[in-house]
Amino acid sequence: MSEVTKSVVMDLLPLYVAGEVSQDSSALVKRYIDANPEMAEIINQMTKAESLNQIPAPFSKEIAMETFQEAKKWNVIRTLGLALIIGLCWLSSLVLTLAFFYFMKYGSP
Repeated sequence: MSEVTKSVVMDLLPLYVAGEVSQDSSALVKRYIDANPEMAEIINQMTKAESLNQIPAPFSKEIAMETFQEAKKWNVIRTLGLALIIGLCWLSSLVLTLAFFYFMKYGSP
């Protein structure tokens, strides 16, 4: 297993302090902290910081489902709009083609 770098641990720290990492990630950060005492000081400062207490709570399942349904609705609207545009382009090219052949056969009025 390769050695964990400081940048990887720094990326994991906010989630580690918030308790949002897996057990494996938590063990990895703890091992790194044990080997690097200056990182323990950074974690102490992070836990005392007021900004971490102001982190919003994660979405509830209901909010996540509402967001998904809204995105799904807009995806359907976008798909139908695109289909309408493609259909109108196809229809206009058909009309222009028919007009071209009509004028080729009968000439202009």
